[in-house]
Amino acid sequence: MPGSNPIAEQPADASAEHASAEPVDAGAEQPREPSPQAPPKPNLALRSWLWLKRYFTEQDPTFWNALLPALVLVAVIYTRSPTTNCIFDEQEALLANPYVNGDHLLWRDAFTRDFWGLPPTGSIGSYRPIPNLIWRALWRLREHPWLPHWVNLMFHAINAALLCRLAMFIAPRKRGFAWLTGFVFLASAVLTEAVTGVVGIADVLGGMGVLLALLCLRLPAWAMPFGVFISLLFGLFSKESAIVAVPLIAWAGLVLAPLMHPKRPLRVPRALLSLVGAVAALVLYTELRKRWFPVALPEELTRPLPASEPLARRALHAFMAWFAQPRLPKDPINNPLVDADMPHRIAGALRVYARGIGQTLFPWKLAGDYSFPQEPIPPRLLTPTIVSGGLAMFLAPLVAIGFWIASLVRVGRERRAADAASESASEPQPEAASASTEFGGEGALWSPRVITYALLALALVWVPIAYFPHSNIPVLLPTVRAERFWYLPVIGLAPLYAWALLYISRWRVLQGASDRMQQLGRWAGVSLVAGFFVFQLQSARMHALDYTNDLVFWRATAQSSSNSAKAHLNYSVMLGARGFMEQRLVEGKKAMELAPEWPMAHIYYGDALCRMQRAGEAWPYYKRGFELNPADQNLISLALQCLWDEKAWEPHKQELLDLADANPGSWLAFLARDLVYNGEKHNGVDPKYRPRGYNEGPKKD
Repeated sequence: MPGSNPIAEQPADASAEHASAEPVDAGAEQPREPSPQAPPKPNLALRSWLWLKRYFTEQDPTFWNALLPALVLVAVIYTRSPTTNCIFDEQEALLANPYVNGDHLLWRDAFTRDFWGLPPTGSIGSYRPIPNLIWRALWRLREHPWLPHWVNLMFHAINAALLCRLAMFIAPRKRGFAWLTGFVFLASAVLTEAVTGVVGIADVLGGMGVLLALLCLRLPAWAMPFGVFISLLFGLFSKESAIVAVPLIAWAGLVLAPLMHPKRPLRVPRALLSLVGAVAALVLYTELRKRWFPVALPEELTRPLPASEPLARRALHAFMAWFAQPRLPKDPINNPLVDADMPHRIAGALRVYARGIGQTLFPWKLAGDYSFPQEPIPPRLLTPTIVSGGLAMFLAPLVAIGFWIASLVRVGRERRAADAASESASEPQPEAASASTEFGGEGALWSPRVITYALLALALVWVPIAYFPHSNIPVLLPTVRAERFWYLPVIGLAPLYAWALLYISRWRVLQGASDRMQQLGRWAGVSLVAGFFVFQLQSARMHALDYTNDLVFWRATAQSSSNSAKAHLNYSVMLGARGFMEQRLVEGKKAMELAPEWPMAHIYYGDALCRMQRAGEAWPYYKRGFELNPADQNLISLALQCLWDEKAWEPHKQELLDLADANPGSWLAFLARDLVYNGEKHNGVDPKYRPRGYNEGPKKD
């Protein structure tokens, strides 16, 4: 038929026969079968997500595997602006430090100077040679705080990777627990001050020494004390508060021995060996420091306590006399507990401790300063916060002993069940089967209950002891509260928090619930865990942004610690340095109202008026500051020099001489008379008595 296809009309067998009978033209184009459709290539975001998922789910968090993401996350969370300047204590630690920023000291002099580069005769209490060595090396590369700050970040990332490895030793088959432990520690917002602020390097390096000592618990028994000794010696020369590791490493050796050495826990021998290594490090550190950095003991430590005093108090007194801690400054503005009796001092310390624990979970507000009257002496001895702090400080270690005993019982039960299961020829019971599959060689995993008991026993002792030297209970510190003090306690909290978050992420509704309810429960758990981390990360990042420069830092601090006179005063100084004199007066007045007996607040308010060519108005504030503290050389010379520069001292000449007569032998008497009689010669105050200016280098010793 015309127009029809003859091939299409042939039967199937005829077509096949025709195809086989006739030769095929090799040059003719042959029909091609359609190739299968290739699956679409995932986009970049999906590929990145899949890579990250494989990275964290298909490999163990070894140190090097954990270090790469830790460095990335630390940089994202804690990096401050490269245009930053020296903020708060960085002024003294870097700019005014004659060892870091001077040219007349040798490298080895790091061991004969304190944290601020001062000699033993002028020390204010902190002996930390290793941070000074690092700062000096970095300052030779560039005289700017950003590089020392970035070294902090790298050390914090290293510590997070070390903690990941430690968690993997505790629970070898719980990869997610190990990753979460490192992440909890790395992202803990309360550590922002230690990580982002340059001065926090002492806390970070001290924490590194303690973490290395913990990892040494994994070594064979013969090598463990040597590893603990070297690690802790490094920590002590970084920050003296690493002394807490002496009892803590021994406790960790006792509690974690079955987890780290399941075949032969040898709990007591390992604990004793680790204690020997830690005590040896403490003794060597103390004796070397006393030789290289000799200081005069406070008068109260030079006399032994009478035999009528309790044994514990006499032992602490004898230890403090041997340890020879350099004298610490006492300022009621920085630490109001200086003026408290012992009961109120302990109550105030416990209140601060409870608030610090709360910050590890819910860092609602983070601030660079908590001085008077932000954390005043408590008016009452018993409040909910003080009671909770007391329970967390003194009851928690007793509860920890109970959890340790429970872990011993559970380990024994699981070991017996595993032995019975391996020896029995019959079908093992469910508990025995579970134990036999979970307990085995060096890579064994105890049941979740054993790990839970061990982590609780470790954390409930670790946190109060790690914080105790900073609590203002055994000794009064220069400051009442600081977030960087939580670096060591969070090392013990992070594994416990991670274990709890791992359990929450696998939340299950009541047994027998529908699959949909089970799925909703799991999503709720995952959402809670994600919310916890989002909150921590956001709080840490926002606080890190406070370190953009000194003005931003003190503005944020004055807002977060609105009752801190020191925060408002420093904010006023930063405003004045940028020419905002009216705003400086406003903030300076707030400081004076919050601390009406603080001489610096009066002097600085008068100084603001004086520099605004209102010296007549400034005099009453200067005079009040002189009366409150006639012994403060820097404040008095600051005020007198401004009066001289503004040619406003002569109307008050007689008042200055009267003040000098009323305070014989004081700096006020000397400087006031020197200004009156020798002002023309020195153009005001003798230059060698003038205070170091803001952003100026160190003075000669």
